[in-house]
Amino acid sequence: MDYAGRQANLQRDLGRSGLDALLITHLPNIRYLCGFTGSAGTLLVTESRSAFFTDGRYKEQASTEVRVSRIITGRKSPVTMAAEWLKRNARNLGVRVLGIEGQHLTVAEHSQLEKALRPTVRLRKSPPLVEQARMVKDADEIALLRAALELGERLFDVAIKTIRAGVTETEVAAEMEFAARRAGAEAMSFETIIASGPRSALPHGRASTTEIPAKGFVVCDFGIILAGYCSDMTRTVHVGRISADAQEMYDAVRIAQQAAIEAVSPGATAGKVDRAARTALARKGLGRYFTHSTGHGVGLEIHEPPRIAARQKDTLQVGMVITIEPGVYVPGFAGVRIEDMVLVTESGCEVLTRTSKELLIV
Repeated sequence: MDYAGRQANLQRDLGRSGLDALLITHLPNIRYLCGFTGSAGTLLVTESRSAFFTDGRYKEQASTEVRVSRIITGRKSPVTMAAEWLKRNARNLGVRVLGIEGQHLTVAEHSQLEKALRPTVRLRKSPPLVEQARMVKDADEIALLRAALELGERLFDVAIKTIRAGVTETEVAAEMEFAARRAGAEAMSFETIIASGPRSALPHGRASTTEIPAKGFVVCDFGIILAGYCSDMTRTVHVGRISADAQEMYDAVRIAQQAAIEAVSPGATAGKVDRAARTALARKGLGRYFTHSTGHGVGLEIHEPPRIAARQKDTLQVGMVITIEPGVYVPGFAGVRIEDMVLVTESGCEVLTRTSKELLIV
């Protein structure tokens, strides 16, 4: 990973944002900028240098992972160490305005920083500079996302072999998660969703002890983490003979998903992609049953910008990786969702998920 290049880009953006430095406390942002994968750390980036702060537990790990920032370890919290170091060096570094990640900093940490740095340095909530950079993936990141998705897709085969009437949803999820670990996954991207029968109408119906019925949809939404990067996909299968209404519902969601995929291209807004899915479902009289956004970015976190939702004005750029996942949820009856990961390319997009979307009857 080009950590030096990423930090240089951030340093360039500091001046444009009226900041002399940025204190990064959100661990995914820290990993993106310097490679640290531990659970306690703070990164300070000024216009001329950067320093990484962590405690003694991570001294050896930081020395291995962090190559482009000065490493400072101690017995205090990383935020405290960063504040004390900056107070000593602020004048030499020319730091008068320090940006903070307001959405990731606790009230106590904010108060601590203000007290430690006053009156030399002023705090200012920073725009999401690192998150904006993370939206566009480089070649290394795209390769890691492909690998994570490839491993994740294998779990669908496990699900198909396990889903049967009378088997509990948690049994299906357990088999998938065990297979993921055996295949080398670091963890699941989120709690596996296996929602069957009437529970398939719950958009986030995490696996429960409910037994899969003899007839009905089963929504399978899952993903894994590999080398820090997440995968995310959803397929919906049907147990037993399918009714005409259920088949029409599935076909409508598949058409809507394809419409949204076809709307993905550089320069298109996130809202336009969302609108394509909603319009297709509205034509089938199912628009009111689509109750969430059409998708989201994926990377070091399972939910990243851009948000693919109504009235969102973010413009898609080459290198973004997003999900396209419309769904229909009819309470008391059934739900269907189909989700792929999609890479924005110069000519439009590439659907990274290779698993068939033909409805499987098990």
